[in-house]
Amino acid sequence: MPKFAELSTYAGAIAPVIGAVHVNVHAAARAVGRELSGAPDPSPGFLNDLRFTLPLRPLTRAALAAVYRYGTADERESIVQEHLEQGALTEDPDGLLHATAHGLEIIHSLYGLHAAAVERIWPDHDVPALATLARSVLTRAQQDLSTTAHPSGHSAEAVGGAFAVVVPPYEPADAPPGVLLFNRLAALRYHRADAHAAAWQEAGLSVADIVALKRGPIRERIEARTNQRAARPYRILSEAERARLYDGLLRLV
Repeated sequence: MPKFAELSTYAGAIAPVIGAVHVNVHAAARAVGRELSGAPDPSPGFLNDLRFTLPLRPLTRAALAAVYRYGTADERESIVQEHLEQGALTEDPDGLLHATAHGLEIIHSLYGLHAAAVERIWPDHDVPALATLARSVLTRAQQDLSTTAHPSGHSAEAVGGAFAVVVPPYEPADAPPGVLLFNRLAALRYHRADAHAAAWQEAGLSVADIVALKRGPIRERIEARTNQRAARPYRILSEAERARLYDGLLRLV
């Protein structure tokens, strides 16, 4: 691992590594799915993204807006209605969206694809140790979330926090370490996404503004502030543990 003078620099460096690991598993799962007759589409709307949330708890439309903050309400509602029509989701009188038995069957089939994918692409790596380190960072991020009060007095979800929606993540009892690592890293990506959103909102930008923003001083300041916020949960790790996590994930790419 390179030497990082600041924890924020480490957070900025490990973020694209986590992203690459995440993308690689999805690509491998699609390849496995193509080989298996009757396997589910590895990207069935919300079910794949929220595979570690829906088995544990229902979701509100406000929660979906937090997770998919760069989309529009019409886009989200279209997917919700599609899932309702397909019988993957059901809506209760309070507007809460629950996974149905059919939806849960799809989610657990996806876990099967992910398990096959990580077994294929990570057969000889120190995945259990990396999953343990990722759990430590994720747990610290959850602790920070629960002890940090928003000035408005509202919950993190109410003020647009995707991380509050996806934690604690569902972990199947029979999930191999590779799937646990994959899920924990996916949840941590939402932590950084919230840090990024807070940074551009702090700079007075809208969704449209940040999407259109080119490279330059403003984006650099936003990225620096994002890294400062995203760095906080990595404090739980020693320098040696941070190096092991960074180097270990890099070898998975």
